[in-house]
Amino acid sequence: MDNQHLSALLEQMTLEEKIAQMLQLVVSYFVGSEEDGRITGPMESLGITEETVNQVGSILGLGGAAKVIQVQQTHLKNDRLGIPMIFMADIIHGYKTIFPIPLAIGCSWDQELAEQSAAIAAKESAVSGLHVTFAPMVDLVRDARWGRVMESTGEDPYLNSLFARAFVRGFQGEDLTNDVSRVAACVKHFAAYGAGEGGREYNTVDLSERQLREYYLPAYKAALDEGCELVMTSFNTVHGSPATGNRALMRDLLRTEWGFDGVLISDWGAVIELIAHGVAEDEAEAAYLAVQAGVDIEMMTSCYVKHLPELVRKGKINESLIDEAVLRILNLKNNLGLFENPFRGADPEAEREIVYCDEHRAVSRELASNSCVLPLQPEQRIALIGPFAHSKDILGPWSWMGAEEDITPLDTAIQAIIPPANMLIAEGSDIDTITEKQWQEAIEIARKSDVIVLALGESSHMSGEGGSRADIALPEAQLQLITHLRTLDKPMVAILFNGRPLDLHGVHDQVDAVLEAWFPGSEGACAITDILYGEVNPSGRLSMSFPYAVGQVPVYYNHYNTGRPKKESEPDNRYASKYLDIPNEPLFPFGYGLSYTEFKYGEMMLSEEVITSDCSLQITTTITNTGKREGEEVVQLYIRDISGEVVRPMKELKSFSKVLLQPGESKKVSFTVTEEQLRYHHSDLSYSSDAGEFAVFIGSNSRDVVERRFRLLK
Repeated sequence: MDNQHLSALLEQMTLEEKIAQMLQLVVSYFVGSEEDGRITGPMESLGITEETVNQVGSILGLGGAAKVIQVQQTHLKNDRLGIPMIFMADIIHGYKTIFPIPLAIGCSWDQELAEQSAAIAAKESAVSGLHVTFAPMVDLVRDARWGRVMESTGEDPYLNSLFARAFVRGFQGEDLTNDVSRVAACVKHFAAYGAGEGGREYNTVDLSERQLREYYLPAYKAALDEGCELVMTSFNTVHGSPATGNRALMRDLLRTEWGFDGVLISDWGAVIELIAHGVAEDEAEAAYLAVQAGVDIEMMTSCYVKHLPELVRKGKINESLIDEAVLRILNLKNNLGLFENPFRGADPEAEREIVYCDEHRAVSRELASNSCVLPLQPEQRIALIGPFAHSKDILGPWSWMGAEEDITPLDTAIQAIIPPANMLIAEGSDIDTITEKQWQEAIEIARKSDVIVLALGESSHMSGEGGSRADIALPEAQLQLITHLRTLDKPMVAILFNGRPLDLHGVHDQVDAVLEAWFPGSEGACAITDILYGEVNPSGRLSMSFPYAVGQVPVYYNHYNTGRPKKESEPDNRYASKYLDIPNEPLFPFGYGLSYTEFKYGEMMLSEEVITSDCSLQITTTITNTGKREGEEVVQLYIRDISGEVVRPMKELKSFSKVLLQPGESKKVSFTVTEEQLRYHHSDLSYSSDAGEFAVFIGSNSRDVVERRFRLLK
């Protein structure tokens, strides 16, 4: 359908029909029974009529090809103009085949695998009838207390931007209209949702415009530059105004400055929450603020359908605003090919063959292996103890269609490759409780073994949305378990299942090895087994720092210096920027991770010591695998502007390269640095570089680097 036909369709719609297109409801409003698909549900709670439901533009949270086809058929019969609905859902890290949580995917530093995981999620979603996923979440996060760190790819704007692009490519492909195995992506949460005060969900965000543009906006922009079809508003304030009613953010920045003309959707209930924020007196004012800001779809509240018609008729809102929003919604439906094929890729027979197939699970296993981070080298003979020894709660939050009955737990995965007599299993403790019987059983079997492997962590409910925690250590019960087992003086390996960086005191200082597995997804237990028994050499590197203690949080590598920085040469200087009781540095820094082999870095060579905007700098070093195993190193390049117009970070990631090396093999690694990479937002928000001195660093993480200097002339 071309633009002329879309405009003609819009002209046929009544005001109420237009505004109904701007409402999104959950499945309970549509599916009364699987037999007839009648419209039922709690319509009274939103104050809407069956007629409004018949005209709704999109539906949230229904998956399954047969059900989607049934509901769409019923809707097309009831809608006067036969306008199809869009089916949307939160497909965050997989549909039925669950991949590691996005924070773990970030630790893979592997854009190709990230894109492949999104393409598989799209394929399974599309054949099951879905059209839009509310992903990727690209919020930059620096506070591990926030539960939704698990949904982000970490603390670095450059790395987050690369993953944002990869996920969008994977979800949408190259031809969304004709490729029915893809779905439209919705980048979220716009903007700066990850900067909530105190790491508390839905909390206030107060950033300078410079901070916002320098660190928090780049990943959203990268997703949109990749062609992302939708944007979701965030729950938080931006410059004192809630994002969902923030005209400066949505109209001026997103629409005008960035040129985004796709669909802007609120998060769940965010329009009516403008009242609780204190910027709207009632639902009518909330609707006014949101539509003026440019929000096209209101998710799961009814301020629009109840109040926009009257606001238009009274002349408080120009109907052209409604037309703009509805035309964007119709255009999205057209881009998805729904007018020609309202059932799009939904196919019950193909669904049975594609969803959770062996091919998809194999990719999940590979990505899980690449996402695990190894701070120490573990032993390989085990006695398995801990609440995750037999747990199937390894999918993580947002694994909407993932089924625990399909999951292989860790003990079963290990028993599949070793003689049963070689492993003893005990629960040891629950997630947050421990009994004397539990730890005594654990000690009894530990005495009979050579090596203890502890399967520890958070339950999936302890992170994700609404999962903020003030204390991010392991629950005390699990720390007690470690203490009891430590008395045996046997080698101990800890495998951690969690959705956030943890305070690892009581773990890393008590055990001999730690494997950070995150919530690794459908094939996570098998991937961990591959690593434990040496079939896979881990190559994951942290995309978010692990704090030394929660009191450091937020802690991140690309911080500013101060006028009184802590100096190694003056450890007793009280009047420096430091803590009296803990280090300034995180326990494990951004980019950190080890391997079953070791790598040696050669001298860093610079092609020039002075560059201009017309020439680039070539940086080379040689990496050697000095161990006995094949391994993959993530070579990281950082830059610091020594003296800027405003304070600049101590380091900024500018590039990286994954290098696979055989034992004894050496490879030259080269990077190119241009003047464009040295630009930043100045105090007047202009974006440019400064002439002067720069430090360039190469290393295996943000801490362990070698340094050289060069100058930029302008």
